[in-house]
Amino acid sequence: MNAVIRRAGPEDIPALLGLLLLLFSIEKDFVFNAEKQQRGLRLLLAESRAAVFVAEQDSQVVGMCTGQLLISTAQGGLSALLEDVVIAPDWQGRGIGRQLAAAAEAWAVSQGACRIQLLADRSNTPALAFYQKIGLQTTAMICLRKML
Repeated sequence: MNAVIRRAGPEDIPALLGLLLLLFSIEKDFVFNAEKQQRGLRLLLAESRAAVFVAEQDSQVVGMCTGQLLISTAQGGLSALLEDVVIAPDWQGRGIGRQLAAAAEAWAVSQGACRIQLLADRSNTPALAFYQKIGLQTTAMICLRKML
């Protein structure tokens, strides 16, 4: 089933917030805060080195993902950070995630990126299986962070 994949606009923020609520409910490291997530979405939508993609079915937003460009010294060029990959439960398993990931990858390539990377919750086995299926590989690296 092919969904309509397109760049998101400010009018999509309410639907995107609903999808982020779903995503953050399964990720142990994040707590949903509508005000913060709305602010983050607005920043992404205004950023020239970022893209927010939505999947639509029957004029309803049913999935999303975001991408941001970073500079990688290891690659000697641009790398794309893929985040916020989420599909509404009733629409999972229909290839929509694959379509969103392909759109994000095409965008990254068009921007000159030579790598896509993402962080995933290690306990989200369905997501990890999906990422492997679309060609992402695990690495020996771990994520560390400090809140400022």
